Amino acid sequence: MTRPSLRQSLRSPLVLLALAAGLIAFAIQSGELGTADTTHRLQSAHAFWTSEPPVFPNEFPEFGVHGRNGSLQSWYGIGQSLLMLPADIAGTWVEHWPIFAGYYGNDPAVRSILVAFSTNILLSVLTALICFRFLRQFDFCERHAILGTLALLLLTTHLHYTQNMMENNYIFLLTLAGLSWQYEWFQSGSRSALAIGSAAFGLNLLTRLTTGLDLIAGGLFILLILLFQQTTLREIWRQCRIYLATALPIYAFFILLDRLYQFYRFGSFFNTYVSVVAKETLARNPNWPKNYPFETPFHVGLVGALFTPEKSIFLFDPLIILAILLALIAWKRFTPAIKAYTVTTLLLLLAYICFYARYTVWSGDDAWGDRYVSTSVEFAAMLAIPLLLRHRRQLPAILWPIGMALAAISAIVQAASLAFWLPLELYQLDNFGYPIFTIGLRIKNIAAFALGKMDAWGLNTPAMHEDAWDYAHIDTWNFFPFLLRRVGASPQWVVHLAFTLWTASLTALAWTLWRLRNILIRQSTAKQQ
Repeated sequence: MTRPSLRQSLRSPLVLLALAAGLIAFAIQSGELGTADTTHRLQSAHAFWTSEPPVFPNEFPEFGVHGRNGSLQSWYGIGQSLLMLPADIAGTWVEHWPIFAGYYGNDPAVRSILVAFSTNILLSVLTALICFRFLRQFDFCERHAILGTLALLLLTTHLHYTQNMMENNYIFLLTLAGLSWQYEWFQSGSRSALAIGSAAFGLNLLTRLTTGLDLIAGGLFILLILLFQQTTLREIWRQCRIYLATALPIYAFFILLDRLYQFYRFGSFFNTYVSVVAKETLARNPNWPKNYPFETPFHVGLVGALFTPEKSIFLFDPLIILAILLALIAWKRFTPAIKAYTVTTLLLLLAYICFYARYTVWSGDDAWGDRYVSTSVEFAAMLAIPLLLRHRRQLPAILWPIGMALAAISAIVQAASLAFWLPLELYQLDNFGYPIFTIGLRIKNIAAFALGKMDAWGLNTPAMHEDAWDYAHIDTWNFFPFLLRRVGASPQWVVHLAFTLWTASLTALAWTLWRLRNILIRQSTAKQQ
């Protein structure tokens, strides 16, 4: 059997989708990791294989907590650090090449550039492939599955977290993989598929323990399909026994790994890093509430995630509005699997909102939207576009323009999220105060910066200048060539090369999407004939 040529490969919609996902991730990178949290997790990865500590002494007490033998330890899980480890090793090696001798240590650092680009591109491509796979498992046609995948990548907060590398997209990928392969087991009876799906859920536990909610959602999804199919109790019990016999040992293995890491750092199998941080923080601040870090009144976090202009999930992910409308109007047309998925993801979203409602920074603080719940929002909104396309002819006529309007608004919101480094509006809020419509302020910042009106419109606030490093990053478009030029540590030819590659990637992305569009149109026309 001969291998397909490049020309033949570029006729495959799936290949073009994967290429588009990679180009999207490449084009929107800033070369930075996005937040201090990810920078700390990268340092933990660096400490795995070098003599450097996971936390430097000068970072304490702002960051870090004392562990075994008084050593300073990070307060995060190990998951994202493991994800970045291969890129960290490669980036450290590349950083010491002679060509970078005069650049070593400057910002953005060579290691950060390589880690950010390689990891985010990998996550984006894998997410696109698995999302397409999952949508096809729901019997969406190839065209609807591709458009649904592109909607996830471009029209939800997934796009922002492709540029700003927090844990969100990694958690999303593993949860999506868990759902897809466990659903394959349900369809085919393959125990190996169930094991793969369970391993994906289990691996998530190493990233953030609250992903136990995702793990529960995976089992609930299967159970609800059985219920919506009106399966007999005897068959439900048989399926549950198979599920538990396969999944529980795998989950136990990953819980053990997490506990071993906890023991390595803090000398205990039974506590969490949150409890250790709380104990040490309260020792330094005895006047703080004793239930720190869960001292926020429940209603504040609940209402905040849903309705505040700074963090509302409906403002930052408008497609969830479309998903809810479709569930209300087209419920009877949904298959049992889609009914089960809809109920599962909405319950998962509610569970995350309720869990973090009392957390000291329920909003995720330095984040575009509510980062603790944004992943579950993306899951709840993921089927909105495919379902709208599938049921367009059976739905009330008004729902199509509503859906297109929400998609257009989503595109604007997500594109705006990329324009500047995310702390910009937080600095401005020190002067403007709360409440404020964050997305509206971001759009105003984009217009003002493009027109050179930041001072004239009162947007260049004193707080923005308090930290020179931060100001250099928020005072430019948040894309790699612009940041490289703004920092001014690179030769002009390097900056010009970066702009050339960036422009080429945007051109390649436009060509890929155009070619993908044409192929899908031809396939659709051929089927109609």
